[in-house]
Amino acid sequence: MSDEQLKTTLLTVGHRALGARMVAFAGYAMPVQFAKGVLKEHLWTREHAGLFDVSHMGPAFLTLTDKSGDVEADHRAVAAIIEGRVCGDIGGLKPGRLRYTLLLNDNGGIVDDLMVGRPAEPERQGELFIVVNAGTKEGDFAILSAAAGARGRLTRADDRALIAIQGPQAAEVIGAILPQAGELSFMSFATIPFEGDTVIVSRSGYTGEDGFEILVSARSVAGLGHRLMADERVAPVGLGARDSLRLEAGLPLFGHDLDESVSPIEAALAFAVSKRRLKAGDVPGAPRIAREIAGGPSRLRVGLRVLEGAPAREGATITSAAGEDIGRVTSGGFSPCLGAPIAMGFVPPAFAAPRTGVKVVVRGKTQGAEVVAMPFVPHRYHR
Repeated sequence: MSDEQLKTTLLTVGHRALGARMVAFAGYAMPVQFAKGVLKEHLWTREHAGLFDVSHMGPAFLTLTDKSGDVEADHRAVAAIIEGRVCGDIGGLKPGRLRYTLLLNDNGGIVDDLMVGRPAEPERQGELFIVVNAGTKEGDFAILSAAAGARGRLTRADDRALIAIQGPQAAEVIGAILPQAGELSFMSFATIPFEGDTVIVSRSGYTGEDGFEILVSARSVAGLGHRLMADERVAPVGLGARDSLRLEAGLPLFGHDLDESVSPIEAALAFAVSKRRLKAGDVPGAPRIAREIAGGPSRLRVGLRVLEGAPAREGATITSAAGEDIGRVTSGGFSPCLGAPIAMGFVPPAFAAPRTGVKVVVRGKTQGAEVVAMPFVPHRYHR
């Protein structure tokens, strides 16, 4: 795809002004790094506050067509629409709360992972706030629209900007601009006034750090962006560091660690499956998921510490200590915080216990590795 064919975000002009190196990603021109470079951007986020453009993601609103005015009944009705395609307990969401969940096919394979939120305002019950992944959003939106049928309508919000600010100083930075945001707990969100407009702020992110994601209109994005960048604790961060941060946090990436052949149990995401709904058989692919919970899956996503040599990248073979081919690396790279190569991949359960010795094959060379618990770097979410 040529540069002329790539989509841009509301922040693209600003990225170029800051000297970003732009790359094609999910059909968009996106910054892979800024002047500091990936390593320094990564460490800055761990120590201060990194500012990310994630507008290529898929924010949207699913709204019940006919609301009854009974707030709980309306929420249950709109939740029922999406629960036909995801494994989480959306009906049980409290007002103002977000839930990480998985869009599944009929065999329990992961079509995408996404965030679903229930607005806090009584007048907005019967509505859900949804954010899906960039590379899958067209298919996701088609699935959700088909599930809604005449019962609901899906309104896309990808004409706005979605900004993430992540790091131990993110709350102080945001609190100075949007004081109400500082009152949010992890996995909650709110609609907050900003300079005669409103923004939707969630306390969540993809780095393992405390942080926020802000959905802001074209009218207000420049004002918010300038105020954030005026803070000396804030630095712009590109996709390169976003990927190394999420890897350290042990967070999977769809299309790499997750795909339609992988179940929530294989992906080590069993927490995302509603026990109530699974018991009722009310989860796509419930027979497979229940079978894997009871008897164990054939493979599991694990963390790997590469003990010698170069980082093991996606596609590298994982072998047993005896040299038997047992799996593949799905994400890998160098950890700036640990000063060592790390990776994620799938292996049989017999090799999934922490401290199990394995090997990885990098450019034809066999290197020692060890299964380790994830996350590689502790999460610092605001509980």
